[in-house]
Amino acid sequence: MTTKKIQRMALAATALFFSLFSGSSLSEEQSADPVLTTELSARAAMAAIKQCESDGFKVSAAIVDHAGLLKAQLKADGAGPHTLDSSRRKAYTANSLRGPTQRYAELIVKSPDLHSLAHMNEHILLLGGGFPIKMGGEVVGGIGVGGAPGIKFDEVCARAALKVLQADELFE
Repeated sequence: MTTKKIQRMALAATALFFSLFSGSSLSEEQSADPVLTTELSARAAMAAIKQCESDGFKVSAAIVDHAGLLKAQLKADGAGPHTLDSSRRKAYTANSLRGPTQRYAELIVKSPDLHSLAHMNEHILLLGGGFPIKMGGEVVGGIGVGGAPGIKFDEVCARAALKVLQADELFE
């Protein structure tokens, strides 16, 4: 056999090895982790919009992934432009702080020494209407709704999205 043939066979054997063993463990690992897909995120955002529309409110809904990056965002017809920013920031905050945004809004009122929490970065918004998305016991993202006349209404719509996502906690 020539050296070229031996090198090609070794290369092919290495590629086969990695495709058989590395690929199977990667796919097993990926399927074990909860996944917040774009399609599921879009359906959940639409569920939040529809819930608020049925309640008479025009809002925006945003969903971020575990890194705080936007997965889906929808603005209802007639919703104000500011609702886009507030929904995204609520989703980011809920994901980043791993809890409902209203919990932290109340916390800084009770403990003024924590007021700087609201100013950690320009993405934080400590205003009700945001929840972390937990799947398989892990926070995989956040949902934020903005635009209803009061946080309790934003939260009702965000919970509709959590139901679509089949999230671990529904914050009832």
